[in-house]
Amino acid sequence: MEIKIQAIHFDATDKLQSFVNKKVEKLQKTYEDITKAEVQLKVVKPATSLNKQTSLTVTVPGTTLFVEKTCDTFEEGVDLCLDSMKVQLTKFKEKLRDR
Repeated sequence: MEIKIQAIHFDATDKLQSFVNKKVEKLQKTYEDITKAEVQLKVVKPATSLNKQTSLTVTVPGTTLFVEKTCDTFEEGVDLCLDSMKVQLTKFKEKLRDR
């Protein structure tokens, strides 16, 4: 699985990048055939709360799944995105099994 991290309007630290990589790699346990995962970390309005927008795009054979969350920290956003993505991957896997 290829993992791509984009930091928009700020520079992501190595600690944040390794956190994201470690978390996203765990998606392989939910669904093995993930080809690519893209994480976008974006600061929306620097002076306000809930200004960190995290989006996760996962490419699997046949479709692309997308999740977006806005939180106070990127770590929280990544966790919420991964929870939602696990639900989507599980549903996608069940659909494939039904066919």
